Parts: sequence; C-alpha cells; structure tokens
Amino acid sequence: MATNRSQKVELAPPKGGNQVEKSDDVCMDHVLLALQETKDEREVRIRSLFNYFDSGNVGYLNQAQIEAGLSALRIPAKYKYARDLLQVCDSDQDGRVDYEEFRQYMDDKELELYSIFQAIDVEHNGSIQPEELLDALNRAGIEIKDDELANFVDRVDKDNNGVITFEEWRDFLFLYPHEATIENIYHHWERVCLVDIGEQAAIPTITSKDGHAGRYLIAGGIAGAASRTATAPLDRLKVVLQVQTTKASIMPAVKKIWTEGRFVGFFRGNGLNVVKVAPESALRFYSYELFKGLVADAQGQESKADIGATGRLLAGGAAGAVAQTFIYPLELVKTRLQTTKCESGLGALTRDILVHEGPRGFYRGLIPSVMGIVPYAGIDLAAYESLKEMSKKYILADKKEPGPLVQLSCGTVSGALGATCVYPLQVIRTRMQADNSYNGMADVIRKTLRKEGFLGFYKGILPNMLKVVPSASITYMVYESMKKRLDLE
Repeated sequence: MATNRSQKVELAPPKGGNQVEKSDDVCMDHVLLALQETKDEREVRIRSLFNYFDSGNVGYLNQAQIEAGLSALRIPAKYKYARDLLQVCDSDQDGRVDYEEFRQYMDDKELELYSIFQAIDVEHNGSIQPEELLDALNRAGIEIKDDELANFVDRVDKDNNGVITFEEWRDFLFLYPHEATIENIYHHWERVCLVDIGEQAAIPTITSKDGHAGRYLIAGGIAGAASRTATAPLDRLKVVLQVQTTKASIMPAVKKIWTEGRFVGFFRGNGLNVVKVAPESALRFYSYELFKGLVADAQGQESKADIGATGRLLAGGAAGAVAQTFIYPLELVKTRLQTTKCESGLGALTRDILVHEGPRGFYRGLIPSVMGIVPYAGIDLAAYESLKEMSKKYILADKKEPGPLVQLSCGTVSGALGATCVYPLQVIRTRMQADNSYNGMADVIRKTLRKEGFLGFYKGILPNMLKVVPSASITYMVYESMKKRLDLE
C-alpha cells in the first residue's frame, strides 16, 4: 500500500527546543503531494472508510458502529477509542456522525499528522529515518532503547524498507482521536501497534512504562504531603475548635495556639500529619485507579473513562475506605498530639494509648471515620473528574488537557462539596479520638445534641473549609503535575 517516495516538500524547519513543534504552515496540497493522491482519489478513500464503519448503510455512525468497526480491526476492547473518536467527530453533539463530520475529522487529522511528520522529518525528504524519530522522542523527554526503537519503526513501516513514509504514518494514526503530540504517539504505539484496514492489528509487548502502580503511589504521596503541609495551621485550628464542647470562636482558639507554641504551635503534629497523609493519599489515588478499572470491567466498559459519575462515586468511596483504614492509628495519635496540653512526645503518647486503652484504642472512632471518608472520597474524586471532563468538553472543546487554573477550580468545588456533606461525621470522629470518656459513636451524638444542638456538629467548619478548599486544589494540581512527570495518563 505504501511506497518509498523521496519528493521534497519545502516547509520551514522545526524550531529548536525540548519539544517537537508542529508547523502550522501546512495545507491539504501538501498532504496530497505527500500521498501522491488527487482530490478525487482522496474523496473516494475517505468515503470508503466511512462506509467500512457504516456497515448497515444508515448514513451515519454511532458509538456502536464505531466499536464494531474497531473490533473488526482486531483491536482489543481495552485499547479502543470509540467513545473519544465519536466525541471528536460529532461536531454538532447529536450523538452520531454523518459523512461531512467524518470528512472534516479526516481533514483536520491528516493536516495535524502531516504537520508533526514534517517536524520529525528534519531532512524533509518525505520519510522519517529511525535516527530522526529517536531524536524527536529524546527532545520530548522520552528515553527509548534501541530494540524498542526498531520495534516502533517496524510496526509502522509496512513495506519494511527501514523508513516511515507519510502514508504509513497516517495509516498508523488516523483513527487516534487525541492530539498527535510525540508523547501521545509514543504511548499509542505502546498500546495499539498497527491499525490498518485489511491487515491484522497487533499489540506490542507492554514495556516497563506500563507498570503504573508505583508511580501512582508516588504521585499521590507527594500531592498529599505538599497540600497538607501548606494547610497545616488551618488543620490545627480546625481540630482545636472541633473538640470544644462550649461556645467555639476562631480568634480565642488562634490566641490559645499562639500562647502554647507561638508560630511553631500552628504546625504541631504536622510531621506526623505528613507521615500519615503521604501513604493515605498514595493509597487513595492508586486504589481509585484500581477500583475504576474493576468498575469498568463489571460494567463492560472499554475504559475507565466510561464508568460515569456513579462508577466514580463507588470507586472513590472504596478507595477512601481502604486508605483510611490503613492509616487510622496515625490519624488518632496525630489528633491526640494536637489536642493534649502536655508536652508528651510521639513515642510517649503512643505508649500511653497502648498501656491504658490497649491495641483497640488506636481504632477509636474508626467507624464514623470510615462512614465519613467513604462519601467524602467518593464525592470528592467523582466530582473532580466529572468537572474536569466537563471543562474539557465545554470549555476547552477537547483540544487539550486542563491547565493548573482549571485543576484548581475543579479541586476547589469538589473538595468543598465533599467536606460539607460529611463534616458532622468528622466532628464525631475527632471527639472520639480526643476524649476516651465517650462511650461510642451514639454517645457522642446524644451528648452533642443535648448540650450544643445541631450546630454543634458543624463547629470548626469555617477553618475546615478554608483548609479543605486550598488543600484539595493543591492536592489535585500537584497530582496532575506528578502524573505528567511520571508518564501517567
């Protein structure tokens, strides 16, 4: 199908820098010249491709037809992009793609692919040499071994002449609905090797870059530690207000903390907080990704992105329960350390709990804590991802990933929503942790209602919101940044 061509298309050479920069100075004439194709021949080719997916000859494509077409290409379900391909092609958002919409997608995609092809083909001789591809990957910060590079070229180079023509490049990527950056193309190669009508699609051996577990843990841990340290003073103030059974006021609480320890007093317990929150955040984010995969399998969805808000809610709640149960003893010791008046160190305080209350003492308040974290984590994670998805669709028009400002905004809303819904359970948990005179969760609820009324369950909510909003925003922003640095999608 592909032939070895050497026509030279004169375009400005790519600019220097760390990334492969696509040229915007391309038009359809360049594409036709590179493909040695007339406009009529190209029209016939695109119509034939549309008819391939429209096997029922209904005049449009829906998600089921696209999925069937990809299945016919022998692409495993977990690597399909049917939903994303439908969204990109469906310009009027009516849930189906007519021929004109499909043709517009092909126009845009071939221009995009030609632009980056030219940026990689620095010699502008109509083909990409292996060394040019290696240089483009290295400039994008991707290190690849010689055998991986040979495999990459071999999978795209259908006529086995050792170079990649634009026709081969196009055939490899024309059904890939996401932006054709060199990073995305590399990850696409890792998943789906060759997509070509009439030929078998092969899946490559998964490289070490797909071992995401450790990197999700690292990204989540760093994100949690960074956000918790930044908001430590507000966390200390929140805890002090929560344990007060008399009328609680912010300024007296601030003065009390200052008197006890000056500036350092606002960070009391933060070292333990970081020790606690780093593994908690790591486990929460990793478990979330794991549970999303399980939900997707249970629903029969092709990817984790398709599980919907309910699926995210379930996955987030389960992830929160796992993480909270694992680190709960540290949470209890941290709360005691923040609320006790004595100068006991971490070791002495831990020994006191073990001696006077036994091992079960480290789990006082676990039930209301898990009851609170399940809806909180579910709402927080589900709302964040749903808001981010909505921003991509309605604000960014699917053209790029949300930037820091959008991430901060989504984190702010999701964190505030989750925290407000479960705050009474946080108060109950904190009082059980700080005061062992309570005889269980029901006793806390009964005494709080009798002495303080319903509003007693919302003591400290203002500093909590002032903490949760920036904390959630910082957590998600750092997490998204770490995911990019660690090559996580």
